[in-house]
Amino acid sequence: MTTLAPDGILLGFARALRAAGLPVTADRESTYLLAVATVGMSDRAATYWAGRATLCSGPEDIERYDQVFTGWFGGEERGLTSVPPERTRPQVWLDSDEGAAGRPTGDPDDEVLKVAASAVEVLRHRDVTTLTAAEKQLLAATIDTLRPRAPLRRGTRRLPSRRGEVDPHRTLRAQLKHLGEPTDLAWRRRYTRPRRVVMLIDVSGSMSPYADVLLRVAHRYLRSGAPAEVFTVGTRLTRVTRALRQRDPDRALHDAGQAVPDWSGGTRLGETLGAFITRWGRRGVARGAVVVVCSDGWERGDASTLGEQMRHLAQLAHRVVWLNPHRGKAGYQPIQQGIVAALPYVDHFVAGHSLGAYLELLEVLARA
Repeated sequence: MTTLAPDGILLGFARALRAAGLPVTADRESTYLLAVATVGMSDRAATYWAGRATLCSGPEDIERYDQVFTGWFGGEERGLTSVPPERTRPQVWLDSDEGAAGRPTGDPDDEVLKVAASAVEVLRHRDVTTLTAAEKQLLAATIDTLRPRAPLRRGTRRLPSRRGEVDPHRTLRAQLKHLGEPTDLAWRRRYTRPRRVVMLIDVSGSMSPYADVLLRVAHRYLRSGAPAEVFTVGTRLTRVTRALRQRDPDRALHDAGQAVPDWSGGTRLGETLGAFITRWGRRGVARGAVVVVCSDGWERGDASTLGEQMRHLAQLAHRVVWLNPHRGKAGYQPIQQGIVAALPYVDHFVAGHSLGAYLELLEVLARA
């Protein structure tokens, strides 16, 4: 199961400060995480002073810092003394199945983490288009801490191993070296390697409320080190893999957005999917890969063209996943012409409207 790292709570707070007008840079975020790891996140006062020392530029920032800190972590910031706390060993517990064991009880500061973890839990089921600015910051910080797992494929080569199947060639060579005398058997096995994932993200007008979040998920997947390619589709096909490989997610999303000429435009999925298959798919990008199409299925072109291109894509790819933001909403029925034409060639039809849906997508990819 995909888990949330504690840094997500702290990064969300830092980005909430940035939204409030404080000049919080990526370097200050890194320094803040290091400072909290040193003094201990379980100490609320230590967390307060670590942030005040690393995220505030001057006295004029303190008032806004106190307001955001109170809103984010709860409680009364004025109750924090003006004396910096003593150093403690870093200890962090989150409300998760893996972190519950061994956590001390009765610690008042532990309530801070419970509140933050509860906020993340609420986001799991909220449509991303209904989130407030602070909630969007927390969502972004949460996505930036996910740890995707790449799907695996069996390699064609068999390599020496301590178990597996008998390697007759190595066994025979070893016997020849000993003049035909029996020797220990040599073994070999097929090893696995990561399978490529290709994401095609619809950036048309109907998908623009979700496109930013989907690109952030794609950025996190690329930064995990898994082999992947990312394209945007609308009226044109644009490769944004290079832009999304940057370490800083905000800069990566900005550069990717600058590279896309048809953002919030129309939708010609059949034509752009055909362009992808011709220019990239048949050249090897889609062969044996897991292809994820992120779209609501609204097609302005001929739906039969989309169905034909989906048939070609299914022949090239190992698995085809279709992510639809409306899939997880009550009363949804796949009646759009594009969806009706594409579904016969889709292996997994998943939702894409909430944090929980994105976590489910990552699990589907890991098992594909």
